[in-house]
Amino acid sequence: MKEITLNIDGQKVKTEAGKTVLEAALNAGIYIPTLCYHPNLSPFGACRLCIVEIEGMRGLPTSCTTAATEGMVVKTKTPQVDRIRRIAMELMLAAHPSDCLVCSQNLNCELQAVAQYLGLTKQHLRVRPKDTPVNDSNPLFVHDLSKCILCGRCIRACNELRGVGVLSFIKRGRDTYIGTAFDRPLADIGCRFCGACIEVCPTGALRDKDGLLAGWDEREKALVPCKHACPAGIDVPRYIRFIKEGKYAEATAVIREKVPFPYCLGEVCAHPCETVCRRGPVNEPISIRMLKRFAAEKDSGMWKRNLKKAPATGKRVAVLGAGPAGLTAAYYLAKLGHSVTIFEALSATGGMMRVGIPEYRLPKKVLEAEVEEIKRLGVDIKTNARIDSLDDLFKKGYQAIFLGVGAHQGSKMGVKGEDSPGVLEAIAFLRAVSLGQKPKLGKKVAVVGGGNVAIDAARTALRLDAKDVTIIYRRTRAEMPANSEEVDGALEEGVKIVYLTAPNKIWNDNGVVKLECIRMELGEPDASGRRRPVPVKGSEFVTDYNTVIAAIGQSTEIPDGFKVAAERGNMIKTSASSVTSREGVFAGGDAASGPGLVIEAIAAGRNGAIAIDKYLGGSGVISEELAPVEEPKPCLGRGDGYAKLQREKMPCLEAEKRLGNFSEIELGYQEDAAVKEATRCLQCDLRLKISPVKFPPKRGTTKGSH
Repeated sequence: MKEITLNIDGQKVKTEAGKTVLEAALNAGIYIPTLCYHPNLSPFGACRLCIVEIEGMRGLPTSCTTAATEGMVVKTKTPQVDRIRRIAMELMLAAHPSDCLVCSQNLNCELQAVAQYLGLTKQHLRVRPKDTPVNDSNPLFVHDLSKCILCGRCIRACNELRGVGVLSFIKRGRDTYIGTAFDRPLADIGCRFCGACIEVCPTGALRDKDGLLAGWDEREKALVPCKHACPAGIDVPRYIRFIKEGKYAEATAVIREKVPFPYCLGEVCAHPCETVCRRGPVNEPISIRMLKRFAAEKDSGMWKRNLKKAPATGKRVAVLGAGPAGLTAAYYLAKLGHSVTIFEALSATGGMMRVGIPEYRLPKKVLEAEVEEIKRLGVDIKTNARIDSLDDLFKKGYQAIFLGVGAHQGSKMGVKGEDSPGVLEAIAFLRAVSLGQKPKLGKKVAVVGGGNVAIDAARTALRLDAKDVTIIYRRTRAEMPANSEEVDGALEEGVKIVYLTAPNKIWNDNGVVKLECIRMELGEPDASGRRRPVPVKGSEFVTDYNTVIAAIGQSTEIPDGFKVAAERGNMIKTSASSVTSREGVFAGGDAASGPGLVIEAIAAGRNGAIAIDKYLGGSGVISEELAPVEEPKPCLGRGDGYAKLQREKMPCLEAEKRLGNFSEIELGYQEDAAVKEATRCLQCDLRLKISPVKFPPKRGTTKGSH
């Protein structure tokens, strides 16, 4: 591209031929005020704030629409230019809200910043404002016409950046406003809810309903909440975009950049990302977990081509526990070149993924396949290898130890007779079934608790010899910590749930388990934020069962030989960087944070690997690029009926076919359903690709800021 030189305010400025005077000035650090110009949009010249004097040119042209030429002499600040700019700004402010210049709610208001730069601290011209009520009928956005200055940025962004074109100038003259044809709601006219219009609005006339950009410190976190709600930071929009484009191996590679268990997570992740999905307010959140599973099912192994393993460091690390935290830590440490050995007390790998999650949710073959990939990196896994002393490991030459021993101890109910024959602990029960045993339960079973373990225990009981299974929970359905879809699945299969009921006493009468319960009512909120269950005096009742399964909590067993500090709940005390009280010993997952999600344990394993690598003298960098880097296409096109696209349902095994076996319930998306579901994604991350504007400098200076 040919380079030209012009003179701006006495300064020689070089720029490319074809650039405007405004672009040349801004690139040279010379600020010219403007409100209609945006670096990603075609010039408009509507606000008249960017006027300049150009030698040999009549009038005061707008610098955003005037092409720079060789030898051009430009003056951006003269008395006449300043006067006309102030008049233009006064006219814009005349019908604006009176508090605009002093409002502190939006610290990034361009209008306010430019007005202050021009020396306007109060409105001098006032006209009667139009009756323009705030439109907050759209699911994600607020449209406040009283703040609109008709700069046209939103219209151009909707047309030029996204190819949607649902915004336009309505009417002419004093009654002109920006809106949709016939003032129809965005959901009815093909809007893609991409937020580009909000991103470029200089006044807050268009803004996010939740005050998303009130502060910019955590802007990406606010704009792409699904990615940041994921404990491991999986780039959700990116892999969903690959699925939409039919690039399934690339989608899996994106997931594998952050976790070594894409398929397992596709089966069992509690998907906190979906809770914050911005598609939710439009109609329903994206089925992020199910799309993850689809990508993993279609994976061709392409990610392995970009996988890199560092040269051997000569450092040895012991990992205790082959659960999601331990396996993840081992995976990344092995990639960094360390020699890693996992010691697992059980006879099989996977930890709670293996022995705490029933096979109808997570088939063993899925877990085993992903564990094999970890072994291929050179990780040595020793099963039936319980470790009670860390001293022994250090003596054997291990320089660092990661404790990922999980929380495999069931908690007591705290009621009289809970050790009676016929009373089982849920974690031990699920572990026994997962390892091939079939405990005799009898026909009538009660499960006490309201978490995922309670649901899993109840549904597992139905798959053995139980015919009548009842969950007893002391609060209501609204307070149950179990995943809602798991509760629905249990109800579909015939599990009964008795709410506002708690065990009071248990005894065994000639092989019959007598369970005395008491009715509860909800009182004031407790430390968990849920209303505290309070016993109803005189409401006791007794029911007969063959087996009672207690599922009210879990804890970690910490052998004395570990010599690490513990805290409330017998959890291993750690810092934010997984460091324990003992030199060279790190911990993560359920053992350090209490029973949690699989994805949380995986994230803890990542953090542990980073901390251990740094401890051993490494950089702690475990980030990797396994998927091709491709810039997303900004043009989305109009989406007629887009807002009404329904969430694709996951095909499932019929309820009557589930009992008496552990066949997988969810059958997986077909390709067309997966692509349709991926198409529903709003691609919120595209807003991050829109360039920031230059804010004006403080008065008396010339250089602006972003």
